[in-house]
Amino acid sequence: MADPAITWTSRGAARRSTRTLRVRVCAAVVAVIVLAVLLVPPLAQLDQQAVDLTAKLLPPSWEHPFGTDDVGRDLLLRCVYGLRVSLLVGLVAALVATVIGTAVGAAAGALGGWTDRLVMRAVDTLSSIPHLLLGIFIVAMFRPGVWPVVVSVALTHWLSTARIVRAEVLSLRGRPYVDAAVSGGASRLRIAVRHLVPGVLPQAGLAAVLMVPHAMWHESALSFLGLGLPSHQASLGNLVQTARGSLLAGDWWPTLFPGLLLIVPTLAIAGLAGAWRDRLNPRRRSELTL
Repeated sequence: MADPAITWTSRGAARRSTRTLRVRVCAAVVAVIVLAVLLVPPLAQLDQQAVDLTAKLLPPSWEHPFGTDDVGRDLLLRCVYGLRVSLLVGLVAALVATVIGTAVGAAAGALGGWTDRLVMRAVDTLSSIPHLLLGIFIVAMFRPGVWPVVVSVALTHWLSTARIVRAEVLSLRGRPYVDAAVSGGASRLRIAVRHLVPGVLPQAGLAAVLMVPHAMWHESALSFLGLGLPSHQASLGNLVQTARGSLLAGDWWPTLFPGLLLIVPTLAIAGLAGAWRDRLNPRRRSELTL
């Protein structure tokens, strides 16, 4: 009969090896995406808006790895430009939403009492409204463009961060070093700035990383509905929207590749965020190795 300790150790080593491989693959995918977004447009020296009706709807080939669209534009170049815009929207919106959510959650958790109850009831009320509907309402007040979409996504995605930060602040308030600071006469502002906010930054950073793909999908949904970026500007949502007619005609590549460039970064970022979460929670990591 096999020794249970040896069996658990071997299983734990296998799981750690698999998790390490998964993290490395996710990191490599993210690195390739970032390099493509940064290097392909300046190195290609091609106009992504150049129309060539003689080359419309060409299937993938060596000359056009992703094929061409319905007006002969190279899909690889347009997908890279679209991913560039979607990543910009996702990163900026996630940063703004994280700052807002961290400030609101930290204030609610640090002040407590009626302030905490009032702020969290407001958060619950806003959370009851579907993000997409609220985003449509916000973006409809502006002309189509990048920054209205950023504002829309940021103002609809800070609520979850506020909840996470508030819960972490409430947990930190019971720590001995916070009690010592209170006993030493430190003000609430000093305690929040010196002890509470630095303690919640890892959780807030994790929430920001997870928010990036969510914001990318939100921007793509708004652009797909015609409420996000202008139709002539490449974004993953616009590319999928303009490819609907081609898909009905049996041309699959104008829809497949923009969709993959939404799914693959989402899975890669989620994999890296999962590794980060395991590092922040050693107890969960130890349970996974059994």
